[in-house]
Amino acid sequence: MKPGETKIADSRGRFLQALRNGRERNDAAWTNGRILLSNRRIVLAGTGGKRTFPLSEIDHIGGRFDVNQRVATVADYLALQFDDGEDVILVAPAEFEEFKTDLYDAILSSTQFLVRHPAVEGGVVQNTEWVGGRIAVEGDADAEAQAVNIATVTGTFVEIPLDDIGDIAIGRRTVREEQRKVVEVEHSDESTSVQTYISGPERPVGVLSSLLRIGEEQTETSLDLSQQDKQVLMALYSGVSPFDIPQFLGIDVDQVEELFVRLIDHDVLDEVRIRHEVELNARGRSIAADAIDEHGAEM
Repeated sequence: MKPGETKIADSRGRFLQALRNGRERNDAAWTNGRILLSNRRIVLAGTGGKRTFPLSEIDHIGGRFDVNQRVATVADYLALQFDDGEDVILVAPAEFEEFKTDLYDAILSSTQFLVRHPAVEGGVVQNTEWVGGRIAVEGDADAEAQAVNIATVTGTFVEIPLDDIGDIAIGRRTVREEQRKVVEVEHSDESTSVQTYISGPERPVGVLSSLLRIGEEQTETSLDLSQQDKQVLMALYSGVSPFDIPQFLGIDVDQVEELFVRLIDHDVLDEVRIRHEVELNARGRSIAADAIDEHGAEM
């Protein structure tokens, strides 16, 4: 290791180059060996030698990149993109979830970000300033236990569990009088829906967005919900108490209870206590926001 370099993980695994200079390698085959991760680089060591990839050159971390059947048979691997996606390296460590958390944390924890929190609270834009912040990625072997934790220079701590992410938008905004790439992530702060804006260097922001997308995908749903289901979700999203839903929507109390049970079973509501206090989770907030947009377009 070089001065200032710390080893984070040393795992057995497999790896290959799936894309080189923008061309897919359909004949690519897995190489068995060691996958070493430090706070500065990944080293892939196999029978043919070793290759080193600086973490600072990773543009994006993706999921499936099945260039052939040999690749497709491996259940868990990470696709590391370099040079604006011109080169893609696949790594499949034995301790996959732990390695994934360590990799994201190694890249993001070494970066100074700018954060606005809450940028939006309860649907209302807040007059918060951009402040410096550091990100840590925490979790264990259970992917759903992962969280993005942000500590700002003003002493604010923001926790964004990956399974509590509603919607994500990525674009460019004016940040301290400069146009910069910004990730806008919707999540919850206690029982309130908030949006946190995060900006920083292009590559780390790209890596952060790929991590947050994992959480967004966990909450996406193709449920066939009825109009009445959506009315309940929109009412809760707008701040109506679950106890006031019957009067607000003009629905019988027992019928509302049945709707709550149905939506809890579909993992759209979280049950707070019986009988029956509920709150929207990330999936429910996402569906409610989409339903409100559709309702507004129809008016």
